[in-house]
Parts: sequence; C-alpha cells; structure tokens
Amino acid sequence: MPITKKSVVCAVLLVALAAGAAWFLNKPATTRLATPTAIPVRVVQVTRQDVPRYSSGIGSVLSLHSVVIRPQVDGILTKLLAKEGQLVKAGDLLASIDDRSIRAALDQARAQLAQNQAQLQVAQVNLKRYKLLSVDDGVSKQTYDQQLALVNQLNATVQGNQAAIDAAQVQLSYTQIRSPVSGRVGIRTVDEGNFLRMTDSQGLFSVTQIDPIAVEFSLPQQMLPTLQRLLRAQDPAAVRVYQGADSDSPGALLGNGHLTLIDNQVDSGTGTIRAKAEFDNAQQVLWPGQLVTVKIQTALDQGALTVPPTVVQRGLEQHFVYRLKGQQVEAVPVQVLYQDSGLNIISGVQAGDLLVSDGQSRLKPGSQVQVLSDPPQVAQAAESKP
Repeated sequence: MPITKKSVVCAVLLVALAAGAAWFLNKPATTRLATPTAIPVRVVQVTRQDVPRYSSGIGSVLSLHSVVIRPQVDGILTKLLAKEGQLVKAGDLLASIDDRSIRAALDQARAQLAQNQAQLQVAQVNLKRYKLLSVDDGVSKQTYDQQLALVNQLNATVQGNQAAIDAAQVQLSYTQIRSPVSGRVGIRTVDEGNFLRMTDSQGLFSVTQIDPIAVEFSLPQQMLPTLQRLLRAQDPAAVRVYQGADSDSPGALLGNGHLTLIDNQVDSGTGTIRAKAEFDNAQQVLWPGQLVTVKIQTALDQGALTVPPTVVQRGLEQHFVYRLKGQQVEAVPVQVLYQDSGLNIISGVQAGDLLVSDGQSRLKPGSQVQVLSDPPQVAQAAESKP
C-alpha cells in the first residue's frame, strides 16, 4: 500500500505530541519560596525586687592594734613563753628577763627606807621633848628649830627612799613582758639566752590583733556627701569585702562589716577620700596587709525592675531590649538606672514582660523566634541550689 504524504504528516504530529506529553509529565517541579525560619532565643522575665546599690573600691586589711614587743630593761632573756603564731590575750605573760640585779636594788632601797624611818622616829620623839622643854626655857629656841629641821629632813629622805622602791618595782615589772593587746604572735627574732637592750631597734616579735579587724579603702571625692550621710545614719552602712583586687570581677566574699570612719581630708593628688570599715574576723579569713575589693552599700532601690545584664543592648542613641510579642519580637527603648555584674535596673518595661536574654545578634524588630528552654544540666543545677 503506497505511503501518502498525508499519512506521513499525521505520523510526525503523533510523535511530536507523544514527546510533548512525555516532557510535561517528567518536567521538574517548580521550587516554592521557603517560609521564614524562626530564630532560637532564650528569654527571661522582668522581675520586681529590692536592690541594694554598691560603690566599689580597692582596700587593704589592717589590724586595729599591732604592737612590737621590745624590752624596757637590759638583761638576759631567760624564758620565752609565747610561740610563733600563738593567739594570746591582753595581760598574758610572753617572756621573762633576768631580774636578780633589780631585785637586789629593790632590797637595798627597802633597807635604806627602814633605816631612815627609824632615824625619823627618834627625831620625832626628841622634837616632842624639846617642844615641852621650850615652854619653860628648858632648851633654847635654836635647839628646837634645829630638831624640827632634822625631822623635816629625815621625812624627805624617807619619801625619797619610797620613791626609789617604787622605781625599782617598776623596773622589776619590766622583767615580766606581758601582752598589751589580744592578738596573734608573729615571727620571733631572738631566742632564750640572748642579752637584750632597751636600745635594740628590733623587737622580740609583734602581737597583732586579728579579730575584729579593719579594712581601709579609697573612693572618689564625689562620694564624700554620700559617705557622710551613711556615717550619720542610725544603722551603720553595710560594707562587704571580696577576695582579690579586681573590682570588676571580685572573688569570693570574705566578710560583712560596717563603715566606721572617714578621713579628715581629701587626697589632693589623687582626688580620693579614705575611709575605714570594721569586720568581725573570728574565722581569720582577713589578714593584715591583704588587698581586697570593697563594696559599700550606698542606697536601696525598693521595687526596682531588674533583668540580667545580657538582656540590655546598646543602640546608636540609647539602650533597648527585645520583648517577646507572640511569636515575634519588638525593640523597646529602655533606660539603665543602675548596673553591676549581676543585674541591671531598667525602666521602660513592665514587670512580667518576657525579654530576650540570648540570641539577639540575629534579631531585628518583627523577627520570628522560637523560645528555647534551659538545657537539662542547667535546670538540674538550678534545682540543686538551696
């Protein structure tokens, strides 16, 4: 059967339709626009609480009483009763010096006193006799006057003897070295058997009071009105000391004390004013000469709105926070009224608002967010805290 031109055209059309249908059925699906991805963040709630305000400075621990024990008489050190590092009380016997020569001088002074007292008694008896005889001119007035002068002379001699005895007793007391204060004995510089002199520049050892103890610190002179107000307050201003000399990141808390003194002048070279606080130190965690960080409470903000420092962001002109609004966030300008390493006091938000505390770097107003919960280990650590 001959192939006509019409049949060829039909065959070509059928092949083209089949190829078009195959391409339509196998063509790649059109890609759809991806929906915006939610940004993971962590949030905290704005809380209302009473917040004490503190001013920080660097201070040094110093003893309220520190005494270098020195001999007050020359002599050989016969006994050393105090041990290095020992805690002693005021009046405790620390050391003894050879007292034999001083005791001999004391006995001699007492014997001289007894001799002169006997002479005085005889002179007083004769004076009474001469006084009676002088009435009838039994003795001349000159003799009576001479006897009266002798009595006065012997009386003065007896008083001098008594003064010599008192001086010898004082010297004898110096041979018993007692602690003038309660404190801790330092490193000793001499041993038993050494000859001690009053002119020695180096003492036997020092006794330093440890409890209570003081901390001296400096603050800017602008703080003077505040310190004066705190010193006049009915309740002493609270002062805390922390380990280390870095006020930005202090170490462990060492003690709680109170403000006791402001220096009587401002240091014109540094523009600072010195102050002193006193601390109970029964555990002896504060040590004389130690450098510490001092924080003094200057005010108490009642019912303040507080957030962690990571919540507040710094803009070009002001601070702001990201507040959770449904599944999105909004930027809210705030004012930072007070800040420290643990929290910030802010205004411009309400108590109970949820603010972003982590993940702000990817946010902008209107961003979709996904609120993450605390990791299990963080939640467990929070539950384990008392």
